[in-house]
Amino acid sequence: MSADTLALPRGRGRSPRSLPRRRVWAGTAIALALGGVVVASLAIGTSEIPLGTVWHALTAYDPTDPEHIAIVEKRLPRTIVGIVVGAALGLSGTIAQGVTRNPLADPGILGVNQGAALAVVAAITVFGATGPSSYLWFAIGGAAVAAAIVWVLSSRGRDGATPGKLALAGAAVSAALFSLVSAVLIVSREALDAMRFWQVGALAGRGLDVLVPVLPVLIVAAAVALASGRTLNLFALGDETAAALGLRVNRARLLLAIALVVLAAGATAVAGPIAFVGLIVPHAVRSIAGPDYRWILLFAAPTAAVLLVAADVVARIVARPGELQVGIVVAAVGAPFFIALVRRGRMAGL
Repeated sequence: MSADTLALPRGRGRSPRSLPRRRVWAGTAIALALGGVVVASLAIGTSEIPLGTVWHALTAYDPTDPEHIAIVEKRLPRTIVGIVVGAALGLSGTIAQGVTRNPLADPGILGVNQGAALAVVAAITVFGATGPSSYLWFAIGGAAVAAAIVWVLSSRGRDGATPGKLALAGAAVSAALFSLVSAVLIVSREALDAMRFWQVGALAGRGLDVLVPVLPVLIVAAAVALASGRTLNLFALGDETAAALGLRVNRARLLLAIALVVLAAGATAVAGPIAFVGLIVPHAVRSIAGPDYRWILLFAAPTAAVLLVAADVVARIVARPGELQVGIVVAAVGAPFFIALVRRGRMAGL
C-alpha cells in the first residue's frame, strides 16, 4: 500500500467528487488573480499610471520617459521580489505545518525569523553591513543555526523530534533570540536605526540586486519543497505509519527542515520578517484543494505571491503620499482572517 492509495484526512462538508473541478477553478482563479495583482503593482504607486503606458513601457521601453523608468526600473523589480518572497513564504509555511503536523506552525515558531534577525544585528554591529544585499547570507546562516538548535533540542529524549517538542523548543529558542536582539538594539543606536525598517517587513527599495544573490538557493529549496508532496502526505498519517510505509522519517524531516529554513530565511533576508503569510496560506489553500499536499504545495506558492503583492499595492494606497510597510498590511489583514478560519473550524486536520 502506498500513500497515494491511502485516504487522507478530509475537512467537513468536502465531497471527494467535487475536488478535481474545484482544483481547476481554483487554479484558474489564482492565475487570474496573480495577473491582476501584477498589473496593479505596475500601475499603482505614489502616482497612478495608465495601463496603456504600462504596456508601452514593457514592450517599447523609452529610457527618457519618467513613467517608463518608474515602471521598468522601480515597480517591476519590486513586483518580482514580492512574487518570489511570497512564494517562498507560502512553501515554507506549508512545509512547517506538514512536517510538524501543527496547524499553528510557521517559520517564526520554529525560530527561523529570530535567528535571521539576530544574525542581521550581528552583521550590522560587528561587520558593518549597511544594506539588505550585504547581510543576506548572515540572515540565512542565522536562521539555519537557530533551526538546527531547535532540531537538536527537540530530538533529545526517547521519542525524538515530535511535533509538540519541536513547537516547544522553537518557542523557547525564539524567545531567547528575541531577548538577545533586544539587548543589542538597546545599546547600539546604529543597529537600531538599521533594523527599524528591515524588522517590519517591506518590499519598498527591494530590487533585483537584493533578490539575485539569494535566488539560486531559493529555487533549489522551492524545487525540493514542490517535490515533497508525497512525503508530507505520509507525515500526515503519523510517524509510525509513515515508517511502516517505507519512509525514513528522520532523514525526510531533516531534508524538509533544511528546505524550510532556506525558503524562510531567504525571504526574510530580502524583505524582513513578514508574519502570517506562511501561516494562513496553507489553510486557505487546503480548504479549496483538499488535504493532498501535492496540490497544497502547488497552489500555496502562487496564492502567497498574490497575497503579498496585493498587500504591497494596498500599502502604497492607504497612506498617500507616503506608504505603509507591507508587513503591517499583511498583519492587519492576516490576523482577523486567521481568527475567522479558526472560529469557522476550517483548519483541516493535519
